[in-house]
Amino acid sequence: MLESTVDLRSPRGALRDVPYMGVIFVVAEAMKLGFRNGDPDWCNLGQGQPEVGPMAGAPKRISSVAIAPEDHAYGPLGGTSELRESVARHYNRLYRNAGARNGPRNGKSRKPFSADNVAVAQGGRLALSRAVAALGAVNVGYPLPDYTAYEDMLALHLGRVNPIPLRTREADGFRVTPQLFERTVDDHGIGAFLLSNPCNPTGQVVAGAELAALVKVARARRVTLLLDEFYSHFIYTPDGKPGRGPVSAAEFIDDPESDPVVLVDGLTKSFRYPGWRVGWCVGPSAMVDTIARVASALDGGPSRIAQRAALAALEPKQADQETTALREVFVKKRNFMLKRLKQLGVVFKNEPLGTFYCWGSLAKLKPPFDDAMTFFRRALERKVITVPGEFFDVNPGKRRRAPSPYRQWMRFSFGPPMENVVLGLDRLEAMLRGKPARRR
Repeated sequence: MLESTVDLRSPRGALRDVPYMGVIFVVAEAMKLGFRNGDPDWCNLGQGQPEVGPMAGAPKRISSVAIAPEDHAYGPLGGTSELRESVARHYNRLYRNAGARNGPRNGKSRKPFSADNVAVAQGGRLALSRAVAALGAVNVGYPLPDYTAYEDMLALHLGRVNPIPLRTREADGFRVTPQLFERTVDDHGIGAFLLSNPCNPTGQVVAGAELAALVKVARARRVTLLLDEFYSHFIYTPDGKPGRGPVSAAEFIDDPESDPVVLVDGLTKSFRYPGWRVGWCVGPSAMVDTIARVASALDGGPSRIAQRAALAALEPKQADQETTALREVFVKKRNFMLKRLKQLGVVFKNEPLGTFYCWGSLAKLKPPFDDAMTFFRRALERKVITVPGEFFDVNPGKRRRAPSPYRQWMRFSFGPPMENVVLGLDRLEAMLRGKPARRR
């Protein structure tokens, strides 16, 4: 008989203690001081969503959807055939067709994705949760630092999966290099590997030959590569210009049915519709079908209404105009934030080439601001939200006891509109200079 370790007399009863993770924690702490979403006097430089309003160069925001009679019923666990086909066309157009901007470099079309290679979920976190829940009893590798939500996703399945952390090096830009990946796979018998690319929180990107090499190792070693590509269109050049286009391992998959690669993306970041909660997995049909079947116990399938709205967002002209404008607007905010933070003494050995985050070291700031948690608490007093780096030290089950090496690192978000970013940085400057904060 399993011995209970739960205090049934506690207010939670038989429920376990579920801590707030990362951004959720910092927002919860801010709410204690009066923060509410949409409050113009708060600057959320910790937010994990992009600005969602009208944006220069972008198409008009989609503001309505016609609901069909069948939308009132339950939908398929893996999404409607219409949206799955639309997602497959989207990937083929960008990455698989000859002549595509990010397509095969030999000028030839590769085997296309089909609707059978796509499963839709009610948001990206759920798509990832489905994928992790579908894993068998294997060693699962993941890099550090990486997305905070992976911690509980993996911790929920510790009885079956064995998480193996791979601590990336600052000297490599915190990237998962092909050499490090291959060595970890071989040394630890990795059966699956989970990572975000572009990376949340570091903003670093594995692309081109390095990304092709990761896929090649996964193919050769039969490692199931779970790639969280939610920031795929937030791409910038090293000299601070908009990137040429999105980055995805879809470009390097030889055969969608045999390469053990599952791509996870959606409308949350690159299309700026986080509230729609539309995400998807793209991969071999056998894997995608298994991931979709997990939904029968986990979530019951995505909303038909949100999926119908998503069809308009993925129309080629609409999608390309949105994502092109996104890079042009966000690279300006990136450049501005980097310049201001450097002036304040935050150190960036590797500047972000993706996402809408700046991952900086506070080590050269004067005490107590060289400690991220202290910086975070003091910034809250100025109505500015940031995210301490230790939250990205993913530690399922809290099995590692050593202090986090990211206690002097901070993730700053340039997701909000420029005006709010400017106000937030002005307040951080006043905090570090010991001056009164600028008010609206």
